[in-house]
Amino acid sequence: MASKLPTVAIIGQANVGKSSLFNRMVRSQQAIVAREAGTTRDSVLGKVEYKKHQFWLVDTAGLKSAEDEFEATIQEQISEAVEAADVILMVIDSTQYVSDSDRQIAKKALRSKKPVILITNKADLRERLPDDEFKRLGIKTIIRTSAEHKSGITDALNEIVHHIPPRTEKPADDVLRIALIGRPNVGKSHLFNTLAGKQQALVANIAGTTRDVNRVRVRYQQRAIELLDTAGMRKPGKQEVGIEKFSVLRTLQAIEESDICLLLMDVNELNTQLDQRLAGIIDEAGKGMIIVVSKWDSVEGKDAYTRDALAPQISRSFKFTPWAPLVFTSSITGQNVTKLFELALDIDSRRKQETKTRILNDLLQRATQEHPPAGLKNTHPKLRYIVQTDTTPPWFVIHGSNLKHVHWSYKRYLERIIRKAYNYAGTPIKFSFIDEKQVKANREKNNP
Repeated sequence: MASKLPTVAIIGQANVGKSSLFNRMVRSQQAIVAREAGTTRDSVLGKVEYKKHQFWLVDTAGLKSAEDEFEATIQEQISEAVEAADVILMVIDSTQYVSDSDRQIAKKALRSKKPVILITNKADLRERLPDDEFKRLGIKTIIRTSAEHKSGITDALNEIVHHIPPRTEKPADDVLRIALIGRPNVGKSHLFNTLAGKQQALVANIAGTTRDVNRVRVRYQQRAIELLDTAGMRKPGKQEVGIEKFSVLRTLQAIEESDICLLLMDVNELNTQLDQRLAGIIDEAGKGMIIVVSKWDSVEGKDAYTRDALAPQISRSFKFTPWAPLVFTSSITGQNVTKLFELALDIDSRRKQETKTRILNDLLQRATQEHPPAGLKNTHPKLRYIVQTDTTPPWFVIHGSNLKHVHWSYKRYLERIIRKAYNYAGTPIKFSFIDEKQVKANREKNNP
């Protein structure tokens, strides 16, 4: 069972280099980036692994004056980042004198009583000011960085991990954790209450009234199940001041903590980009997933035909997660609600199933004979053998040579073959490729 990851928030004015610092720390290609298309004003999240520590890094939008509602929301988000964070990084431009805005931000950060680290960025520039200039902000720890030139990043990471506990896996328990994920007002709290069988969550008509992660434990078929209900993620520009309790971060934390996610969509507003992005994040995190179409009772003249017409349309939008089952529910009539528990238990047992290496290698041999992987001239990938190295999610490692030339479509082909042999419905499966030539070359380079 995963423990909740600590959170580190980057705050500061616009154009001080917060995003560059963020990218350096998460080495962006490894990050689960929760960024809305068409705006850099949203908060961005990434998971950082450093030494024996792991944490969420949050890059908040630049602080601007609250001229309109959207700008006010940005200020609100900074307050919420400070509230949700375990450690706060305040970034300033080391070539600029301290401004009133900087003083306000520092005051807000220090008032939280959380550890605050002052990052004076752009320290490679000749116009940089001495540290004494920034001591007046009242933040004791000052670290000089140049995100552009990668200097000072290690110092900053060392200081962060000094304030957070090392990553530990809690002893495994037999509790199945199911997170309800989705945009606001798709019926998460109604479903949460119906599943819990009692009015556990506050249900109101205001979008985003679920402020934090609500939890309740229930028993189903002798199994302890913990339900996690999250505040919904919403599109930029749709945020209401004072209500958006940093829900993106809460959603990611709930995904991280869960075994299986119920991705809820309102039947009256299907296939939004945000739903697809959430499905991508759940897949990336290696969690089980059921796509749940809620409020089925609200459809006029519904019948099997309507459902049969809708199902392919929804499946097309989620063709990158074809393994996720689709369920139509209504919390009002209780339709298919118990089925969610049954499906979740099925998925959980499938995620834990182990394969036999001999059978896997027979499958791999047959697959490569019937359809050899394409490559470049004289560099065809050779897939020698396959082993399963992990469960929840099932993880397979393929050894061979020239594996960097294996096309993503070929990986999909191998995945289909393994899924056909072993029923992995409801869970992503992961692959790693180990190139023996590369491993040998690295070994020789390190031990000449």
